[in-house]
Amino acid sequence: MKSIFKNMLLGLSAVAVLASCDTKKQEVQLTASGLNPADFETTIGEKQTALYTLRSNSGMEVCITNYGGRVVSIMVPDRDGNMKDVVLGYDNVAQYADSENSPSDYGASIGRYANRISKHSFTIGDETYELVPNDGDNCLHGGPTGWQYQVYEVVDYTGASLTLKMVSPDGDNGFPGEVTAYTTYRLTDDYTLDITWEATTTKETVINQTNHCYFNLNGDPSRVGTNMELFVDADNFTPSDVNYIPTGEIAAVEGTPFDFRTPKALSEVVNDTTFEQIKNATGVDHNFCLNTYKDGKGDDTKVCASLYSPETGIFLEVFTNEPGIQVYTGNFQGVGRDADILRKHGIKYPKHVSVCLESQKYPDTPNHPEWPTANLKPGENYYSHCAYRFSVK
Repeated sequence: MKSIFKNMLLGLSAVAVLASCDTKKQEVQLTASGLNPADFETTIGEKQTALYTLRSNSGMEVCITNYGGRVVSIMVPDRDGNMKDVVLGYDNVAQYADSENSPSDYGASIGRYANRISKHSFTIGDETYELVPNDGDNCLHGGPTGWQYQVYEVVDYTGASLTLKMVSPDGDNGFPGEVTAYTTYRLTDDYTLDITWEATTTKETVINQTNHCYFNLNGDPSRVGTNMELFVDADNFTPSDVNYIPTGEIAAVEGTPFDFRTPKALSEVVNDTTFEQIKNATGVDHNFCLNTYKDGKGDDTKVCASLYSPETGIFLEVFTNEPGIQVYTGNFQGVGRDADILRKHGIKYPKHVSVCLESQKYPDTPNHPEWPTANLKPGENYYSHCAYRFSVK
């Protein structure tokens, strides 16, 4: 009898433990995009990482991790009112931080210099600075330890805004000057993700920040996204060589597949190998010279680019004060070993699944003094602005 009673107690204890586990599972609050905040909590370089969820009164949700200042998810409604996650990424910080096995710039706040600098060097005055190459002989997105691979400090967080801070030491990846930079994400009630970048320096340097979201407005990144329709308000673009470095030419888009002044489906463009620029990049990976930038100033009240999914009706408009925008059609997704990497919710991404719309100074601007400058001097304030506004039609 004593043995039976003991077994009953053990059974009841086991039930209690299981019930406790079920309760803990129920206590996990997933985001609207299905992310578990606990999967973003770790320590990298003695700094704590986390997931920060922004929500607007209109119901839009954006999740951001301070690892690389990365936008992890953006939830907006489609034409039927169904919420869709419209950006690519991972669902845990471990994969974001594993640059060897899961390399990506998904959603990152890029610094110190977005895009490429030719032959990893540039000159200010009489001094030439040698950068750390990480793209062949070139320096890409600030070098191998650019800000997208660092933990930003969170200096302000509310329900609808997040401000991150980065202090980049003098000589960081070869760049001169200690730079103190702030990235602020704000959600507004008109379904807009508004991003500002501000910075100061202790020594003259170059700076060019951007956001690197990969947009798939179909809300289904398991399928190619070339049905999306792209508009870019640009009469000109900067052609590049086989290493993605600008040739220095400012070329007209008229008469080329790069004429997006009237919206057209990406399926009409990305596989047009008769155009050398597309053949070299296996798609679009180019800077467009925005018509919204005139006389040294950008008009960020005007739409400079847009993207539309006829499948979901989700429409994205882009605003910026910068002179250029990089259009990248996910040409390296689903290629080689990248094809087997599992991303958010276990999905494998195919080639041309997404579009990046990165506001910027032109690529390699430090080596082209005739272009809108990327130089920042002590006592000056760097300010860059980009807004992504969503709607349906």
